[in-house]
Amino acid sequence: MDLGLEGKIALVTGASRGIGAATARLFAAEGADVVLCYHTNRAGAEQTAAEVRGLRRQAWLLSFDVGDAASVATALAEVGRSIPGLDAAVLCAGTNAIAPLLDLAAAEWDQQIRINLNGTFYMLREVAPRLRDQGSIVAVASVAAHTGAAHHAHYAAAKAGIVNLTKSAARALAPRIRVNCVAPGLTETEMGMQAIGSQAGDYLQKKLLAQRMAAPEEIARAIVFLASPAAGFFYGATLDINGGRDLR
Repeated sequence: MDLGLEGKIALVTGASRGIGAATARLFAAEGADVVLCYHTNRAGAEQTAAEVRGLRRQAWLLSFDVGDAASVATALAEVGRSIPGLDAAVLCAGTNAIAPLLDLAAAEWDQQIRINLNGTFYMLREVAPRLRDQGSIVAVASVAAHTGAAHHAHYAAAKAGIVNLTKSAARALAPRIRVNCVAPGLTETEMGMQAIGSQAGDYLQKKLLAQRMAAPEEIARAIVFLASPAAGFFYGATLDINGGRDLR
Protein backbone atom coordinates (compact mmCIF):
# COMPACT_ATOMS: atom_id res chain seq x y z
CA MET A 1 0.00 0.00 0.00
CA ASP A 2 1.25 3.47 -0.88
CA LEU A 3 0.79 5.55 2.29
CA GLY A 4 1.31 8.84 0.46
CA LEU A 5 4.16 10.01 2.70
CA GLU A 6 6.78 10.72 0.04
CA GLY A 7 8.15 14.23 0.59
CA LYS A 8 6.11 14.82 3.78
CA ILE A 9 7.57 16.02 7.09
CA ALA A 10 6.72 14.22 10.32
CA LEU A 11 7.55 15.15 13.91
CA VAL A 12 8.03 12.39 16.50
CA THR A 13 8.48 12.90 20.24
CA GLY A 14 10.28 10.22 22.22
CA ALA A 15 12.34 9.53 19.09
CA SER A 16 15.52 8.49 20.88
CA ARG A 17 14.41 4.92 21.63
CA GLY A 18 11.70 2.29 21.51
CA ILE A 19 8.46 2.92 19.67
CA GLY A 20 9.37 6.52 18.87
CA ALA A 21 12.64 5.55 17.20
CA ALA A 22 10.95 2.74 15.25
CA THR A 23 8.25 5.19 14.11
CA ALA A 24 10.84 7.70 12.91
CA ARG A 25 12.65 5.01 10.92
CA LEU A 26 9.44 3.85 9.30
CA PHE A 27 8.44 7.39 8.32
CA ALA A 28 11.82 7.71 6.61
CA ALA A 29 11.42 4.34 4.88
CA GLU A 30 8.09 5.61 3.53
CA GLY A 31 9.75 8.73 2.10
CA ALA A 32 9.16 11.33 4.85
CA ASP A 33 11.67 13.66 6.48
CA VAL A 34 11.55 13.57 10.28
CA VAL A 35 11.86 16.00 13.19
CA LEU A 36 13.28 13.92 16.05
CA CYS A 37 12.31 15.19 19.51
CA TYR A 38 13.95 14.00 22.71
CA HIS A 39 14.68 15.22 26.22
CA THR A 40 17.91 13.83 27.68
CA ASN A 41 18.96 10.87 25.52
CA ARG A 42 20.92 12.75 22.86
CA ALA A 43 22.98 9.69 21.91
CA GLY A 44 19.82 7.74 21.14
CA ALA A 45 18.37 10.62 19.13
CA GLU A 46 21.57 10.96 17.13
CA GLN A 47 21.48 7.23 16.39
CA THR A 48 17.91 7.53 15.13
CA ALA A 49 18.93 10.55 13.03
CA ALA A 50 21.76 8.55 11.48
CA GLU A 51 19.32 5.79 10.56
CA VAL A 52 16.88 8.29 9.03
CA ARG A 53 19.67 9.87 7.00
CA GLY A 54 20.83 6.42 5.97
CA LEU A 55 17.45 6.11 4.26
CA ARG A 56 18.24 9.35 2.38
CA ARG A 57 15.78 11.49 4.30
CA GLN A 58 16.40 14.64 6.30
CA ALA A 59 16.47 14.54 10.10
CA TRP A 60 16.28 17.48 12.49
CA LEU A 61 16.92 17.20 16.25
CA LEU A 62 14.93 19.09 18.90
CA SER A 63 15.57 18.73 22.64
CA PHE A 64 12.90 19.77 25.16
CA ASP A 65 10.79 18.57 28.08
CA VAL A 66 7.25 17.69 26.95
CA GLY A 67 5.98 18.15 30.51
CA ASP A 68 7.05 21.80 30.59
CA ALA A 69 4.69 24.08 28.68
CA ALA A 70 7.29 26.79 28.13
CA SER A 71 9.89 24.29 26.93
CA VAL A 72 7.42 22.87 24.39
CA ALA A 73 6.44 26.32 23.13
CA THR A 74 10.06 27.40 22.69
CA ALA A 75 11.03 24.23 20.85
CA LEU A 76 8.02 24.24 18.54
CA ALA A 77 8.68 27.87 17.63
CA GLU A 78 11.95 26.58 16.14
CA VAL A 79 9.93 24.40 13.80
CA GLY A 80 8.33 27.49 12.33
CA ARG A 81 11.71 29.18 11.83
CA SER A 82 13.86 26.42 10.35
CA ILE A 83 11.59 23.59 9.19
CA PRO A 84 9.23 24.15 6.23
CA GLY A 85 5.96 23.03 7.77
CA LEU A 86 4.70 19.75 9.20
CA ASP A 87 2.36 17.12 7.79
CA ALA A 88 2.17 14.76 10.77
CA ALA A 89 3.02 14.67 14.47
CA VAL A 90 3.38 11.59 16.66
CA LEU A 91 3.17 12.20 20.41
CA CYS A 92 5.11 9.24 21.74
CA ALA A 93 7.16 10.65 24.62
CA GLY A 94 6.21 9.06 27.91
CA THR A 95 7.34 7.45 31.12
CA ASN A 96 6.21 4.71 33.49
CA ALA A 97 6.92 3.67 37.07
CA ILE A 98 5.85 0.79 39.29
CA ALA A 99 4.24 1.43 42.68
CA PRO A 100 1.23 -0.11 44.49
CA LEU A 101 -1.75 2.23 44.42
CA LEU A 102 -1.89 2.97 48.15
CA ASP A 103 1.86 3.56 48.29
CA LEU A 104 1.87 6.17 45.53
CA ALA A 105 3.41 9.44 46.66
CA ALA A 106 1.93 12.67 45.38
CA ALA A 107 5.16 13.46 43.53
CA GLU A 108 5.05 10.11 41.73
CA TRP A 109 1.45 10.70 40.66
CA ASP A 110 2.25 14.23 39.51
CA GLN A 111 5.24 13.08 37.44
CA GLN A 112 3.19 10.57 35.44
CA ILE A 113 0.43 13.09 34.78
CA ARG A 114 2.95 15.83 33.95
CA ILE A 115 4.82 13.89 31.28
CA ASN A 116 2.20 11.52 29.87
CA LEU A 117 -1.00 13.56 29.95
CA ASN A 118 0.08 17.18 30.30
CA GLY A 119 2.87 16.58 27.80
CA THR A 120 0.41 15.27 25.23
CA PHE A 121 -1.82 18.30 25.73
CA TYR A 122 1.08 20.79 25.48
CA MET A 123 2.26 19.14 22.27
CA LEU A 124 -1.23 19.10 20.76
CA ARG A 125 -1.67 22.77 21.53
CA GLU A 126 1.65 23.81 19.99
CA VAL A 127 1.89 21.45 17.03
CA ALA A 128 -1.63 21.78 15.63
CA PRO A 129 -1.18 25.36 14.32
CA ARG A 130 2.04 24.27 12.61
CA LEU A 131 0.47 21.43 10.64
CA ARG A 132 -0.46 21.90 7.03
CA ASP A 133 -4.07 21.39 5.97
CA GLN A 134 -5.02 17.71 6.06
CA GLY A 135 -2.31 17.12 8.61
CA SER A 136 -2.45 14.39 11.21
CA ILE A 137 -1.69 13.92 14.89
CA VAL A 138 -1.28 10.49 16.49
CA ALA A 139 -1.08 10.19 20.28
CA VAL A 140 0.29 7.12 22.04
CA ALA A 141 -1.72 5.74 24.96
CA SER A 142 -1.59 2.17 26.32
CA VAL A 143 -3.71 -0.91 26.85
CA ALA A 144 -3.60 0.17 30.51
CA ALA A 145 -5.92 3.03 29.57
CA HIS A 146 -8.67 0.41 29.15
CA THR A 147 -7.73 -2.17 31.79
CA GLY A 148 -6.28 -0.12 34.64
CA ALA A 149 -3.17 -1.29 36.45
CA ALA A 150 -2.81 -2.17 40.12
CA HIS A 151 0.88 -1.34 40.26
CA HIS A 152 0.99 1.69 37.99
CA ALA A 153 -2.38 3.33 38.41
CA HIS A 154 -0.90 6.79 37.81
CA TYR A 155 0.37 5.70 34.40
CA ALA A 156 -2.94 4.03 33.52
CA ALA A 157 -4.91 7.12 34.53
CA ALA A 158 -2.70 9.39 32.42
CA LYS A 159 -3.03 7.11 29.40
CA ALA A 160 -6.82 6.95 29.80
CA GLY A 161 -6.77 10.73 29.72
CA ILE A 162 -4.90 10.61 26.42
CA VAL A 163 -7.63 8.45 24.87
CA ASN A 164 -10.30 10.98 25.78
CA LEU A 165 -8.11 13.97 24.90
CA THR A 166 -7.74 12.41 21.45
CA LYS A 167 -11.52 12.41 21.01
CA SER A 168 -11.81 16.00 22.18
CA ALA A 169 -8.99 17.18 19.93
CA ALA A 170 -10.47 15.30 16.97
CA ARG A 171 -13.73 17.20 17.44
CA ALA A 172 -11.94 20.53 17.89
CA LEU A 173 -9.56 20.26 14.93
CA ALA A 174 -11.58 18.42 12.27
CA PRO A 175 -11.76 18.46 9.35
CA ARG A 176 -8.47 20.33 8.78
CA ILE A 177 -6.47 18.04 11.05
CA ARG A 178 -7.12 14.41 11.95
CA VAL A 179 -6.34 13.31 15.51
CA ASN A 180 -6.14 9.64 16.42
CA CYS A 181 -4.51 7.40 19.01
CA VAL A 182 -2.88 4.01 19.40
CA ALA A 183 -3.05 1.93 22.59
CA PRO A 184 -0.13 -0.52 22.54
CA GLY A 185 0.10 -3.57 24.70
CA LEU A 186 3.30 -5.01 26.10
CA THR A 187 6.14 -4.11 23.74
CA GLU A 188 9.81 -5.09 23.60
CA THR A 189 11.19 -1.76 24.79
CA GLU A 190 13.14 -0.72 27.85
CA MET A 191 9.94 0.64 29.39
CA GLY A 192 8.00 -2.51 28.53
CA MET A 193 10.56 -4.80 30.10
CA GLN A 194 10.66 -2.70 33.27
CA ALA A 195 6.88 -2.85 33.52
CA ILE A 196 6.61 -6.64 33.26
CA GLY A 197 9.80 -7.59 35.10
CA SER A 198 10.16 -11.22 36.17
CA GLN A 199 6.49 -12.00 35.43
CA ALA A 200 6.96 -11.93 31.63
CA GLY A 201 6.55 -15.66 30.93
CA ASP A 202 3.41 -16.12 33.04
CA TYR A 203 1.86 -12.88 31.75
CA LEU A 204 2.40 -13.75 28.10
CA GLN A 205 0.84 -17.19 28.47
CA LYS A 206 -2.18 -16.14 30.54
CA LYS A 207 -3.00 -12.67 29.26
CA LEU A 208 -2.05 -12.44 25.58
CA LEU A 209 -3.60 -14.43 22.77
CA ALA A 210 -0.41 -13.82 20.79
CA GLN A 211 1.67 -15.22 23.69
CA ARG A 212 4.50 -12.83 22.90
CA MET A 213 5.43 -9.17 23.22
CA ALA A 214 5.09 -6.79 20.30
CA ALA A 215 8.14 -5.57 18.44
CA PRO A 216 8.39 -1.76 18.40
CA GLU A 217 8.13 -1.90 14.61
CA GLU A 218 4.68 -3.52 14.87
CA ILE A 219 3.38 -0.57 16.86
CA ALA A 220 5.14 1.86 14.53
CA ARG A 221 3.33 0.42 11.50
CA ALA A 222 -0.04 1.29 13.01
CA ILE A 223 1.14 4.75 14.01
CA VAL A 224 2.54 5.60 10.58
CA PHE A 225 -0.59 4.31 8.88
CA LEU A 226 -2.83 6.48 11.08
CA ALA A 227 -0.58 9.48 10.42
CA SER A 228 -0.66 8.98 6.66
CA PRO A 229 -3.14 10.13 4.00
CA ALA A 230 -4.08 6.45 3.61
CA ALA A 231 -6.03 6.75 6.89
CA GLY A 232 -7.97 9.78 5.72
CA PHE A 233 -11.31 8.66 7.20
CA PHE A 234 -9.95 8.01 10.72
CA TYR A 235 -11.00 10.75 13.17
CA GLY A 236 -10.84 10.31 16.95
CA ALA A 237 -10.11 6.59 16.73
CA THR A 238 -8.02 4.53 19.13
CA LEU A 239 -6.34 1.48 17.61
CA ASP A 240 -5.75 -1.24 20.20
CA ILE A 241 -2.55 -3.14 19.36
CA ASN A 242 -2.26 -5.51 22.26
CA GLY A 243 -1.90 -9.10 21.12
CA GLY A 244 -5.37 -9.94 22.40
CA ARG A 245 -4.89 -8.52 25.90
CA ASP A 246 -8.09 -6.50 26.05
CA LEU A 247 -10.94 -7.95 24.02
CA ARG A 248 -13.85 -5.60 24.77
